[in-house]
Amino acid sequence: MFSFRSLLLQHGYLFLFSYILAVQIGVPIPADPLLLIVGAMIGDHRYGLALSILVALAAALMGDSFWYEVGRLRGRSILKTLCKFSLEPDSCIRSTENRFTRQGAGALLFAKFIPGMSLVLMPLAGVTRMPRWKFLLADAAGCSIWIIGYLVAGDLFHRQIDSVIERLGLFGRGAGMTILTLLALYITYRLFQRWRLRRELRINRVTPETVLELIEKAERVTIVDLRSSVDLEQDGFKIPGALIIKPADLRSRSHEIPKDQEVILYCS
Repeated sequence: MFSFRSLLLQHGYLFLFSYILAVQIGVPIPADPLLLIVGAMIGDHRYGLALSILVALAAALMGDSFWYEVGRLRGRSILKTLCKFSLEPDSCIRSTENRFTRQGAGALLFAKFIPGMSLVLMPLAGVTRMPRWKFLLADAAGCSIWIIGYLVAGDLFHRQIDSVIERLGLFGRGAGMTILTLLALYITYRLFQRWRLRRELRINRVTPETVLELIEKAERVTIVDLRSSVDLEQDGFKIPGALIIKPADLRSRSHEIPKDQEVILYCS
């Protein structure tokens, strides 16, 4: 029978490397809980802190570098592909681009703490042709903050984490079923969020033909263009008469949107 304890004790560093690499490549499983568990085992003197940091860092950098190179080769199309499979649609291209536009390489420092952002941010750095040395330096710093933060937290609170692990049965014979159940619940929840967002978009969506018809009939309608500066520059066009407003400025500039007209939001 599968035992999570034996897996960690017998293949700990190899399992840590493989798991973190899989997460960075795009497998929809959370990495933070594993880092906490490894940190707790460091507190129990079953792992070494320095070696755990190096192993996890190597895996994270390998996965991130893969997506950076894919971004350089494939361009912007890879971002839309990733968002289709993302379990975090609310943290996909839009919020990632906004953060990257404002912070540049600095966005890489805390990307790992925001679900769904890291997977899109890495190829985005490649798409924008960020220098490799700059990307690797910023990504290494960000990965280190993320890994060390969780490992140290696990180490400091190892008794409490051990207690939770025992209650969940992650070190027992039924660990495999427990882990699969937790992962299934996590993925199901994220897929439900994705379905709900898509459903809301379908309900409130209007076709370009309908918009054109409204404009030609001189209907009282205001079009708000929410595309990022990157989209505007690459597309090279805008709808005549549309208000260009960044999503982050929508609340502060809401007074510019007429109250007595239909409002159509346009984004990428």
